[in-house]
Amino acid sequence: MKTFNLTESEGGFMNPNATITDEQFQAYLEQIRNLAQGPFDEMQKEIEVTNTFPEKFYDLAKENDLYRFYLPAEYGGWGLNELEILKVQEEFSRGPGGMRMHLHHAADMNWRILDDYGCQELKDQYMDKFQDKSIYCNFAITEKTGGTGADLHTTAIKQEDGTYLLNGEKWLISHTDCSDFTYVIAVTDPDSDKDSRLSAFFVPTDAPGYELIPMPHMMGCRGAGHAGLKFTNVVLDPKYLLGEEGQGMEVAMHSLAVSRVHIATSNLGMCQRMLEISLDRAADRVTFGKPILKRQAIRMKIANMQMMIHALRCMVYDFARDFDNDPHGEFIDEKAAICKLFSIDATRLVGDEMLEIFGGDGYFEDSPYGPTERLYRDSRAMWLEEGAPTVQRITIARECEDHHGQINYLD
Repeated sequence: MKTFNLTESEGGFMNPNATITDEQFQAYLEQIRNLAQGPFDEMQKEIEVTNTFPEKFYDLAKENDLYRFYLPAEYGGWGLNELEILKVQEEFSRGPGGMRMHLHHAADMNWRILDDYGCQELKDQYMDKFQDKSIYCNFAITEKTGGTGADLHTTAIKQEDGTYLLNGEKWLISHTDCSDFTYVIAVTDPDSDKDSRLSAFFVPTDAPGYELIPMPHMMGCRGAGHAGLKFTNVVLDPKYLLGEEGQGMEVAMHSLAVSRVHIATSNLGMCQRMLEISLDRAADRVTFGKPILKRQAIRMKIANMQMMIHALRCMVYDFARDFDNDPHGEFIDEKAAICKLFSIDATRLVGDEMLEIFGGDGYFEDSPYGPTERLYRDSRAMWLEEGAPTVQRITIARECEDHHGQINYLD
């Protein structure tokens, strides 16, 4: 794969903190698209059976800087802004869904939570280790016995010596097969009925009392590891507290908001590929002497697909500009939820139209045009990641009420 000398940043249209030029960035986008639709797609055939990423996947991700590109330059990254990061994510999301799930998390919550809320000692020790996957961090909030908000039951009780004692269970936790740490949201003040009862922690996965609980395999996104977590008297040094005590809900909600837009961008990449292979199929498929691409019924489907994709891309780009201007801006949560929710509708429509254009051939594996049935399966996971549609609607409605229906845009 093509690599770059990243010591020069002259010229181009990149943000002023980027360490690569516009020409290098455009070449990198093409490089990642070719990787996703070439070696990654080919590798996925075996992964669909084994449900496990081979080491070659991680090696290729490292060789192609997929653990580096999103980091600030001070941590060995390229200093890209949020819009530039999302453009890269759109490209690798054209490939297998499980790899997308792993790489999307790597590009966001994996490192961002520690950078935003970790103490200086932890940041000095670990932030430069994300660039080559020396460390990888999953995120654990969901529980079987409650929701993902203030009704959590996992506890981290402060002891007389200042340490915290972590006990409880988490469920549906992604990336448990390749992580060195877990961002855990737990109750530190059981007597409070407010959001302040929660705190966030950076928990080593090799800590005594940390246990994985096996889970079944998923419908799609094969290869990405999932498990439940069980904590039994896990002792945590005070340095592992993220932010302040009682700040856990803020850590979780802010981090999930940004990640929701990364989900939307993943849906965007999948939708774009589904549109392109649908156009190719419709141009080749001839009935009664005429390509079906020239038939009105098919053209209406193509128009609907392009409309949803364009609208979704505009929403994602608008969010990225807001985030780069102020990561804690007034409309960040609302716009993030809108992006995620609309991306589900876009993927549903585009995926259904793709299958209708392909007909029965699209329901089979190994289509010469692309992985139609796998794209259809993989996209469904993103309806649920970082909150189901109902959760997004709750967020949007709350923010809409608070803002009296107004929403602002940067010039």
